[in-house]
Amino acid sequence: MIRQRKPLWVLAAGLAMLAGYVDAIGFLRLGGLFVSFMSGNSTQLAVAIAGHGAGIALAAGLVAGFVLGVVLGARVGLVAGARRKPAVLALVTLLLALATAVGTMTPAPTAALVLLALAMGAENNVFQRGGEVSVGVTYMTGTLVKLGQNLAVASAGGPRWRWLPYLLLWSGLVAGAVAGATFYPRYGLDALWGAVAAAAVLTAMAWMAGPVETWESS
Repeated sequence: MIRQRKPLWVLAAGLAMLAGYVDAIGFLRLGGLFVSFMSGNSTQLAVAIAGHGAGIALAAGLVAGFVLGVVLGARVGLVAGARRKPAVLALVTLLLALATAVGTMTPAPTAALVLLALAMGAENNVFQRGGEVSVGVTYMTGTLVKLGQNLAVASAGGPRWRWLPYLLLWSGLVAGAVAGATFYPRYGLDALWGAVAAAAVLTAMAWMAGPVETWESS
């Protein structure tokens, strides 16, 4: 992330906030499963397979939905080329809107939650370098590792502020999750319309910033 230009730090923090918001709502609705944190779902799936819990089909469906979202986002990004960022974000916005509409119109919103996982998978295609994800915006383990590593470098006399973007990214996800957990008890799945609006704003930001070459350092 340190090789990205500063405007991308802001976009990345916004996307992490969006992911935290959506994931908190999904977590509360699902009672312990996630729509963006697939390590947690994989552990839950394994525990259920071992006979210590229920929800094998749902956990597997969420993981499969997330992977399919990554595939869809990657394909859209390939087609869009230099306009990959706004194109992928437009897909994320569409998927979030569809998930919200399905979730608020049906009494059993399982399909909506899988669609949320699809959207979160697609979101990870916004930042790429060499065809691979360069900034993960829906999971924070790697970000926290890099935060700690760069704090160690700073304490040893290296660059003083290289850790700051990673802290910003983590803080964005936590802030978004706090917002999602605050609004869900009041509004239920209707709170997801806020995520749709935020995704639309992030899409517009990415479009106005221009093609990939103007965003990323070489």
